[in-house]
Amino acid sequence: MSRKHISLKDLANELRVSISTISRALKNHPDISAELTAKIQNLAKERNYTPNPLAMGLLKQQTKMIGVIVPDIVTHFYSSIISGIEEVAKQHGYFIVIASSNELIEKEIESVENFLKSRVEGFIVCVSRETSHFEHFEKLIQNEIPLVFFDRICEPLKVPSVIADGVDAAKKIVHHFYENGYKKIAYISGPEHLNISKNRKDGYLQGLEECGLKFDPQLLTECNLSAEDAARATQQLLNNTKLPDAIFGLNDTIAFAAMKEIKKHGLRIPDDIALVGFTDEFHSTIVEPTLTSISHPTLEMGKEAANLFFQLIKKGSNFKQQIVLKTELVVRESSKKR
Repeated sequence: MSRKHISLKDLANELRVSISTISRALKNHPDISAELTAKIQNLAKERNYTPNPLAMGLLKQQTKMIGVIVPDIVTHFYSSIISGIEEVAKQHGYFIVIASSNELIEKEIESVENFLKSRVEGFIVCVSRETSHFEHFEKLIQNEIPLVFFDRICEPLKVPSVIADGVDAAKKIVHHFYENGYKKIAYISGPEHLNISKNRKDGYLQGLEECGLKFDPQLLTECNLSAEDAARATQQLLNNTKLPDAIFGLNDTIAFAAMKEIKKHGLRIPDDIALVGFTDEFHSTIVEPTLTSISHPTLEMGKEAANLFFQLIKKGSNFKQQIVLKTELVVRESSKKR
């Protein structure tokens, strides 16, 4: 992590004066003595203090705004989480402003900057699929701007977060396949740097071991979470020398793409290949066959993320609680042999 940004609060603590005194002295305000002004300005120079317009703005007023950044606002998964955040925020007299990163880190960084200009009091974020470096979030932490992550998190940054138990969920899927007679179980993961990819991959491997199934590297692949790349990953699995008899994906977007490719190959679901998704989108109930999927407690995830945000405001930067929520496997037609 880069060197800590020196704030007005740091200078005030060191000199044992108020933040407002520091602020006025740095502006050569006549109410502050020449001696104290010189002392404050010299310390600021010595500590390489640079003013943060947002932090200074937040000291002057509470905006009651929380910036919420999600990978997209179309899927039910994120819209339900947003509803949970908004419900709790409203109870505290706050309101939320929402931005979609569209799964692009450049857009995510831009959203952070735009929200800062709007003087939000803090952030609740689910990172994009591209987010593998975190400087834009480190700056928030250094400036003591409240930050909470949910679902996809920046693991190196120790801030409050809410995640689903991906290990347990993936194990549930593997056991479900095994109990229905499927033995060649394939998994389409996501970008390796994402915590959800790591956790669900771990659950997949543990599930195979618990069911006495040998891991075959040909049955594990990954994609960038887009439907197009999920289709490519599915084609790779279907063209293997060992054809899988069951496939599950990191999310339902992957599962829907896989369903399309399986049908293109003239294979039947679930008779030839069983299929399971991972976010239980609405479309899971209307595709043919209906899609078995992992259902997340999305509304609860949103509420918990917002509750963590307000605890963080109250308890300060040493508050780093992580909440892990359980999921449910919703069994439909796509994973049980007829």
